[in-house]
Amino acid sequence: MAITSYIGEQLKTCRKKAGFTQVELNELTGLDRSYIANVEAGKRNITVVNLEKILSPLNTDFSTFFLCINQRRN
Repeated sequence: MAITSYIGEQLKTCRKKAGFTQVELNELTGLDRSYIANVEAGKRNITVVNLEKILSPLNTDFSTFFLCINQRRN
């Protein structure tokens, strides 16, 4: 599986755990809903800047986010 898919799956998990829809996350981040959907589907290569924009309202930091990805991959 490609890293973009792992990132997308983890992002979707974090978003749902926080109780947000893609539209709500769009409103909080200023990122387009279709962009968020494509990242979650592993179809877009997210930038670090945009990942930070998304993780902030989800109350998730980079280390926790990537630690969970690493656990999925192993």
